[in-house]
Amino acid sequence: MKTLYHYVCILAIACFAFVSCKKDDKLSPSGNPQADPLEVTSGAPGTVIVLTGQGLAGMKSIIFETGNVPAGFNPAFNNDHALVFRVPDTAAAGQQDIILTNMLDKQLRVPFNVTPLPSVATVSDYNFTPAVTQLTLNGNYLNDVTEVTLTGTGAKASIVSKSQRQLVVTLPQTEVSRTKLDIRSEAGEITTTQEFVNVDQAFRLFTDSYQNGFEGWGWGAVTISTATFKSGNASSKMVYGKGGWSANGMANWGDGMAKNADLKFLSFWIKGGSQDYTLYLTSDGRTAGFGNADRSTPIRVPADVWTYVRLDLADIGLWSKGNAFKQLGLWIEGPDAQDETFYLDDVIFFK
Repeated sequence: MKTLYHYVCILAIACFAFVSCKKDDKLSPSGNPQADPLEVTSGAPGTVIVLTGQGLAGMKSIIFETGNVPAGFNPAFNNDHALVFRVPDTAAAGQQDIILTNMLDKQLRVPFNVTPLPSVATVSDYNFTPAVTQLTLNGNYLNDVTEVTLTGTGAKASIVSKSQRQLVVTLPQTEVSRTKLDIRSEAGEITTTQEFVNVDQAFRLFTDSYQNGFEGWGWGAVTISTATFKSGNASSKMVYGKGGWSANGMANWGDGMAKNADLKFLSFWIKGGSQDYTLYLTSDGRTAGFGNADRSTPIRVPADVWTYVRLDLADIGLWSKGNAFKQLGLWIEGPDAQDETFYLDDVIFFK
Protein backbone atom coordinates (compact mmCIF):
# COMPACT_ATOMS: atom_id res chain seq x y z
CA MET A 1 0.00 0.00 0.00
CA LYS A 2 1.31 3.45 -0.85
CA THR A 3 2.20 5.61 2.10
CA LEU A 4 1.14 9.14 2.88
CA TYR A 5 4.75 10.17 2.27
CA HIS A 6 4.51 8.82 -1.27
CA TYR A 7 1.33 10.81 -1.91
CA VAL A 8 2.82 13.99 -0.50
CA CYS A 9 5.72 13.52 -2.90
CA ILE A 10 3.25 13.29 -5.78
CA LEU A 11 1.64 16.52 -4.65
CA ALA A 12 5.03 18.23 -4.32
CA ILE A 13 5.93 17.17 -7.87
CA ALA A 14 2.60 18.51 -9.10
CA CYS A 15 3.28 21.82 -7.37
CA PHE A 16 6.76 21.99 -8.91
CA ALA A 17 5.49 21.17 -12.37
CA PHE A 18 3.26 24.22 -12.31
CA VAL A 19 5.65 26.61 -10.60
CA SER A 20 5.57 28.87 -13.67
CA CYS A 21 1.89 29.57 -13.05
CA LYS A 22 0.92 32.67 -11.14
CA LYS A 23 0.05 32.14 -7.49
CA ASP A 24 -3.56 33.20 -8.05
CA ASP A 25 -3.88 30.72 -10.91
CA LYS A 26 -2.76 27.89 -8.64
CA LEU A 27 -4.98 28.68 -5.67
CA SER A 28 -8.07 30.30 -7.15
CA PRO A 29 -11.14 28.06 -7.42
CA SER A 30 -12.28 27.03 -10.88
CA GLY A 31 -15.71 27.30 -12.41
CA ASN A 32 -15.19 23.88 -14.00
CA PRO A 33 -13.20 21.51 -11.74
CA GLN A 34 -12.37 18.16 -13.34
CA ALA A 35 -10.98 14.96 -11.82
CA ASP A 36 -8.91 12.13 -13.24
CA PRO A 37 -10.03 8.56 -12.45
CA LEU A 38 -8.90 7.57 -8.96
CA GLU A 39 -5.98 5.21 -8.67
CA VAL A 40 -7.54 3.80 -5.46
CA THR A 41 -11.29 3.30 -5.93
CA SER A 42 -12.11 1.50 -2.66
CA GLY A 43 -10.77 1.31 0.85
CA ALA A 44 -11.41 1.31 4.57
CA PRO A 45 -11.55 4.38 6.81
CA GLY A 46 -8.10 5.90 7.06
CA THR A 47 -7.23 5.10 3.45
CA VAL A 48 -5.30 7.96 1.78
CA ILE A 49 -6.89 9.27 -1.42
CA VAL A 50 -4.95 11.37 -3.94
CA LEU A 51 -7.25 13.15 -6.35
CA THR A 52 -5.62 14.61 -9.46
CA GLY A 53 -7.13 16.66 -12.27
CA GLN A 54 -7.68 20.24 -13.39
CA GLY A 55 -9.15 23.20 -11.52
CA LEU A 56 -8.99 21.51 -8.11
CA ALA A 57 -7.75 24.52 -6.14
CA GLY A 58 -9.82 26.30 -3.51
CA MET A 59 -11.81 23.35 -2.22
CA LYS A 60 -13.83 24.15 0.92
CA SER A 61 -15.46 20.79 1.71
CA ILE A 62 -15.24 17.07 1.00
CA ILE A 63 -18.32 15.00 1.80
CA PHE A 64 -18.86 11.24 1.58
CA GLU A 65 -22.40 11.13 0.27
CA THR A 66 -23.93 8.34 2.36
CA GLY A 67 -24.81 9.99 5.64
CA ASN A 68 -23.17 13.28 4.58
CA VAL A 69 -19.91 12.45 6.36
CA PRO A 70 -17.25 15.19 6.06
CA ALA A 71 -13.61 14.39 5.40
CA GLY A 72 -11.04 16.75 6.83
CA PHE A 73 -8.12 17.89 4.70
CA ASN A 74 -5.14 20.20 4.89
CA PRO A 75 -5.37 23.09 2.37
CA ALA A 76 -1.59 22.88 2.07
CA PHE A 77 -2.16 19.58 0.25
CA ASN A 78 -4.51 21.20 -2.26
CA ASN A 79 -3.51 22.94 -5.47
CA ASP A 80 -4.96 23.25 -8.94
CA HIS A 81 -3.92 19.75 -9.92
CA ALA A 82 -4.01 17.63 -6.76
CA LEU A 83 -5.79 17.14 -3.46
CA VAL A 84 -4.87 14.67 -0.68
CA PHE A 85 -7.28 13.47 2.04
CA ARG A 86 -8.29 10.37 3.98
CA VAL A 87 -11.48 8.34 4.15
CA PRO A 88 -13.02 9.52 7.45
CA ASP A 89 -13.35 7.10 10.36
CA THR A 90 -17.14 7.54 10.39
CA ALA A 91 -17.70 7.01 6.65
CA ALA A 92 -20.63 4.71 5.92
CA ALA A 93 -19.87 1.48 4.12
CA GLY A 94 -20.72 0.97 0.47
CA GLN A 95 -20.50 2.49 -2.99
CA GLN A 96 -21.10 6.25 -2.97
CA ASP A 97 -19.91 9.56 -4.37
CA ILE A 98 -17.32 11.78 -2.77
CA ILE A 99 -18.67 15.31 -3.25
CA LEU A 100 -16.07 18.06 -3.42
CA THR A 101 -17.20 21.69 -3.31
CA ASN A 102 -14.97 24.70 -4.01
CA MET A 103 -15.18 28.32 -2.93
CA LEU A 104 -17.37 29.10 -5.95
CA ASP A 105 -19.80 26.38 -4.81
CA LYS A 106 -18.90 24.32 -7.87
CA GLN A 107 -19.12 20.61 -7.16
CA LEU A 108 -17.21 17.60 -8.33
CA ARG A 109 -18.37 14.01 -7.76
CA VAL A 110 -15.98 11.08 -7.60
CA PRO A 111 -17.22 7.48 -7.11
CA PHE A 112 -15.69 5.51 -4.23
CA ASN A 113 -16.49 2.29 -2.40
CA VAL A 114 -15.96 2.39 1.39
CA THR A 115 -15.07 -1.15 2.50
CA PRO A 116 -14.39 -1.02 6.26
CA LEU A 117 -13.68 -3.95 8.54
CA PRO A 118 -16.07 -4.28 11.47
CA SER A 119 -14.79 -3.25 14.90
CA VAL A 120 -15.91 -4.00 18.47
CA ALA A 121 -15.14 -1.47 21.21
CA THR A 122 -17.36 -2.56 24.12
CA VAL A 123 -19.61 -5.50 25.01
CA SER A 124 -22.64 -5.95 27.24
CA ASP A 125 -21.15 -8.92 29.10
CA TYR A 126 -18.05 -11.11 29.18
CA ASN A 127 -20.01 -14.16 30.37
CA PHE A 128 -22.48 -16.22 28.41
CA THR A 129 -24.77 -19.19 28.79
CA PRO A 130 -24.71 -21.08 25.47
CA ALA A 131 -27.87 -20.77 23.35
CA VAL A 132 -29.41 -18.46 25.98
CA THR A 133 -27.45 -15.24 26.58
CA GLN A 134 -27.79 -12.43 24.07
CA LEU A 135 -24.53 -10.48 23.85
CA THR A 136 -24.55 -6.93 22.54
CA LEU A 137 -21.35 -5.87 20.74
CA ASN A 138 -20.88 -2.12 20.28
CA GLY A 139 -18.51 -0.75 17.65
CA ASN A 140 -18.61 0.30 14.02
CA TYR A 141 -19.45 -1.17 10.61
CA LEU A 142 -21.37 -4.03 12.16
CA ASN A 143 -24.32 -3.79 9.78
CA ASP A 144 -22.39 -5.68 7.08
CA VAL A 145 -21.48 -8.63 9.32
CA THR A 146 -22.35 -11.91 7.64
CA GLU A 147 -21.05 -14.47 10.15
CA VAL A 148 -19.84 -14.74 13.76
CA THR A 149 -18.00 -17.84 14.95
CA LEU A 150 -16.19 -18.95 18.09
CA THR A 151 -12.48 -18.54 17.43
CA GLY A 152 -10.73 -21.80 16.64
CA THR A 153 -13.91 -23.88 16.60
CA GLY A 154 -15.97 -22.79 13.61
CA ALA A 155 -19.12 -22.96 15.77
CA LYS A 156 -21.51 -20.29 14.51
CA ALA A 157 -23.34 -17.77 16.65
CA SER A 158 -26.87 -16.67 15.81
CA ILE A 159 -27.15 -13.05 14.67
CA VAL A 160 -30.20 -11.59 16.40
CA SER A 161 -29.94 -8.04 15.03
CA LYS A 162 -27.38 -5.69 13.53
CA SER A 163 -26.87 -2.02 12.74
CA GLN A 164 -23.82 0.07 11.93
CA ARG A 165 -22.95 0.55 15.61
CA GLN A 166 -24.38 -2.55 17.27
CA LEU A 167 -24.49 -6.32 16.80
CA VAL A 168 -26.56 -8.66 18.96
CA VAL A 169 -25.66 -12.37 18.94
CA THR A 170 -26.44 -15.57 20.82
CA LEU A 171 -23.46 -17.90 21.16
CA PRO A 172 -24.01 -21.58 20.31
CA GLN A 173 -23.77 -24.68 22.46
CA THR A 174 -20.11 -25.34 23.15
CA GLU A 175 -17.85 -27.01 25.67
CA VAL A 176 -15.07 -24.41 25.42
CA SER A 177 -14.34 -22.59 28.66
CA ARG A 178 -13.62 -19.21 27.06
CA THR A 179 -13.42 -17.87 23.54
CA LYS A 180 -12.94 -14.84 21.36
CA LEU A 181 -15.17 -14.20 18.35
CA ASP A 182 -14.30 -14.15 14.65
CA ILE A 183 -16.50 -11.58 12.92
CA ARG A 184 -16.76 -11.64 9.13
CA SER A 185 -18.08 -9.13 6.63
CA GLU A 186 -17.59 -8.57 2.91
CA ALA A 187 -14.53 -6.46 3.74
CA GLY A 188 -12.80 -9.23 5.66
CA GLU A 189 -12.53 -10.75 9.13
CA ILE A 190 -11.52 -9.55 12.59
CA THR A 191 -11.06 -11.37 15.89
CA THR A 192 -12.34 -9.57 18.96
CA THR A 193 -9.88 -8.49 21.63
CA GLN A 194 -12.61 -9.29 24.15
CA GLU A 195 -12.80 -12.85 25.49
CA PHE A 196 -16.07 -14.46 26.57
CA VAL A 197 -16.49 -17.02 29.35
CA ASN A 198 -18.84 -19.99 29.20
CA VAL A 199 -20.70 -19.99 32.52
CA ASP A 200 -21.80 -23.61 32.00
CA GLN A 201 -18.14 -24.67 32.09
CA ALA A 202 -17.20 -22.52 35.11
CA PHE A 203 -17.01 -23.29 38.85
CA ARG A 204 -19.72 -21.03 40.25
CA LEU A 205 -19.91 -19.37 43.64
CA PHE A 206 -22.85 -17.13 42.74
CA THR A 207 -25.10 -16.89 39.66
CA ASP A 208 -28.62 -15.88 40.79
CA SER A 209 -27.99 -18.00 43.93
CA TYR A 210 -25.06 -19.23 45.99
CA GLN A 211 -23.64 -22.50 44.70
CA ASN A 212 -21.13 -25.25 45.48
CA GLY A 213 -21.72 -25.00 49.23
CA PHE A 214 -21.22 -21.25 49.50
CA GLU A 215 -23.55 -18.82 51.26
CA GLY A 216 -23.65 -15.07 51.79
CA TRP A 217 -21.51 -14.06 54.74
CA GLY A 218 -19.72 -11.03 56.10
CA TRP A 219 -19.37 -8.48 58.85
CA GLY A 220 -22.42 -6.62 57.53
CA ALA A 221 -25.73 -7.66 55.97
CA VAL A 222 -25.29 -9.97 52.95
CA THR A 223 -28.46 -11.11 51.18
CA ILE A 224 -29.80 -12.08 47.77
CA SER A 225 -31.46 -9.19 45.90
CA THR A 226 -33.79 -9.28 42.91
CA ALA A 227 -33.88 -5.48 42.69
CA THR A 228 -30.74 -5.22 40.54
CA PHE A 229 -28.54 -7.73 38.73
CA LYS A 230 -26.11 -7.97 35.84
CA SER A 231 -27.55 -11.17 34.37
CA GLY A 232 -30.31 -13.60 35.25
CA ASN A 233 -32.64 -12.28 37.94
CA ALA A 234 -30.68 -11.82 41.19
CA SER A 235 -27.43 -10.59 42.72
CA SER A 236 -25.64 -10.77 46.06
CA LYS A 237 -26.30 -7.57 48.05
CA MET A 238 -23.61 -6.43 50.50
CA VAL A 239 -24.17 -3.58 52.99
CA TYR A 240 -21.11 -1.89 54.50
CA GLY A 241 -21.79 0.13 57.65
CA LYS A 242 -20.53 3.68 58.07
CA GLY A 243 -17.00 3.75 59.47
CA GLY A 244 -16.90 -0.01 59.84
CA TRP A 245 -13.88 -0.94 57.71
CA SER A 246 -15.82 -4.16 57.17
CA ALA A 247 -15.45 -7.22 54.93
CA ASN A 248 -18.37 -8.88 53.13
CA GLY A 249 -18.69 -11.72 50.65
CA MET A 250 -19.40 -15.43 50.90
CA ALA A 251 -18.25 -18.53 52.72
CA ASN A 252 -18.33 -22.32 52.57
CA TRP A 253 -18.07 -23.58 56.15
CA GLY A 254 -17.81 -27.20 55.07
CA ASP A 255 -14.91 -28.31 52.89
CA GLY A 256 -14.43 -24.88 51.33
CA MET A 257 -13.17 -24.59 47.76
CA ALA A 258 -10.35 -27.00 47.00
CA LYS A 259 -7.42 -25.94 44.87
CA ASN A 260 -7.84 -26.95 41.23
CA ALA A 261 -4.78 -26.50 39.00
CA ASP A 262 -6.98 -26.39 35.89
CA LEU A 263 -8.65 -23.16 36.99
CA LYS A 264 -6.85 -19.98 35.88
CA PHE A 265 -9.11 -17.01 36.63
CA LEU A 266 -11.65 -15.55 39.06
CA SER A 267 -14.15 -13.06 37.69
CA PHE A 268 -17.22 -11.21 38.89
CA TRP A 269 -19.38 -8.20 38.21
CA ILE A 270 -19.74 -5.58 40.96
CA LYS A 271 -22.12 -2.62 41.11
CA GLY A 272 -20.78 0.42 42.97
CA GLY A 273 -22.20 2.58 45.73
CA SER A 274 -23.01 6.28 45.89
CA GLN A 275 -19.47 7.35 44.99
CA ASP A 276 -16.27 5.83 43.65
CA TYR A 277 -14.52 3.51 46.11
CA THR A 278 -11.55 1.18 46.26
CA LEU A 279 -12.34 -2.24 47.71
CA TYR A 280 -9.77 -4.92 48.52
CA LEU A 281 -9.89 -8.66 47.89
CA THR A 282 -9.72 -10.77 51.05
CA SER A 283 -9.78 -14.51 51.82
CA ASP A 284 -8.88 -16.78 54.70
CA GLY A 285 -6.70 -18.70 52.23
CA ARG A 286 -4.44 -15.71 51.57
CA THR A 287 -1.37 -15.01 53.68
CA ALA A 288 -3.00 -12.04 55.45
CA GLY A 289 -6.20 -13.97 56.21
CA PHE A 290 -9.79 -12.73 55.98
CA GLY A 291 -10.27 -9.19 57.25
CA ASN A 292 -9.45 -5.53 56.73
CA ALA A 293 -5.66 -5.60 56.62
CA ASP A 294 -4.80 -6.95 53.15
CA ARG A 295 -4.32 -4.22 50.51
CA SER A 296 -2.43 -6.32 47.97
CA THR A 297 -5.34 -6.58 45.49
CA PRO A 298 -7.16 -3.23 45.20
CA ILE A 299 -10.27 -3.09 43.03
CA ARG A 300 -11.52 0.29 41.86
CA VAL A 301 -15.33 0.35 41.84
CA PRO A 302 -17.00 3.34 40.09
CA ALA A 303 -20.24 4.67 41.54
CA ASP A 304 -23.59 3.11 40.63
CA VAL A 305 -22.47 1.13 37.55
CA TRP A 306 -21.63 -2.52 36.93
CA THR A 307 -17.89 -3.12 36.57
CA TYR A 308 -16.29 -6.34 35.34
CA VAL A 309 -13.36 -7.70 37.34
CA ARG A 310 -11.11 -10.54 36.14
CA LEU A 311 -8.22 -11.73 38.31
CA ASP A 312 -5.43 -14.17 37.46
CA LEU A 313 -5.36 -16.86 40.16
CA ALA A 314 -1.57 -17.00 39.90
CA ASP A 315 -1.48 -13.42 41.23
CA ILE A 316 -3.89 -13.52 44.16
CA GLY A 317 -2.81 -16.51 46.27
CA LEU A 318 -6.19 -17.89 47.33
CA TRP A 319 -4.57 -21.15 48.41
CA SER A 320 -1.43 -19.69 50.00
CA LYS A 321 -2.23 -21.26 53.39
CA GLY A 322 -3.48 -24.66 52.27
CA ASN A 323 -5.39 -26.70 49.70
CA ALA A 324 -8.76 -25.02 50.32
CA PHE A 325 -10.18 -21.64 51.28
CA LYS A 326 -13.52 -21.09 53.03
CA GLN A 327 -14.05 -17.32 52.90
CA LEU A 328 -13.89 -14.92 49.96
CA GLY A 329 -14.88 -11.28 50.00
CA LEU A 330 -14.11 -7.59 49.66
CA TRP A 331 -13.30 -5.12 52.41
CA ILE A 332 -13.63 -1.35 52.38
CA GLU A 333 -11.79 1.42 54.17
CA GLY A 334 -14.76 3.31 55.60
CA PRO A 335 -17.23 4.25 54.27
CA ASP A 336 -16.99 7.59 56.05
CA ALA A 337 -20.16 9.50 55.07
CA GLN A 338 -22.89 6.84 55.22
CA ASP A 339 -23.68 3.16 54.85
CA GLU A 340 -22.91 1.88 51.34
CA THR A 341 -24.42 -0.97 49.35
CA PHE A 342 -22.64 -2.98 46.67
CA TYR A 343 -23.91 -5.86 44.52
CA LEU A 344 -22.02 -8.90 43.21
CA ASP A 345 -23.08 -11.08 40.30
CA ASP A 346 -21.64 -14.00 38.33
CA VAL A 347 -18.84 -14.86 40.76
CA ILE A 348 -17.07 -17.68 38.89
CA PHE A 349 -13.76 -19.49 38.49
CA PHE A 350 -12.79 -20.72 35.04
CA LYS A 351 -10.03 -22.39 33.02
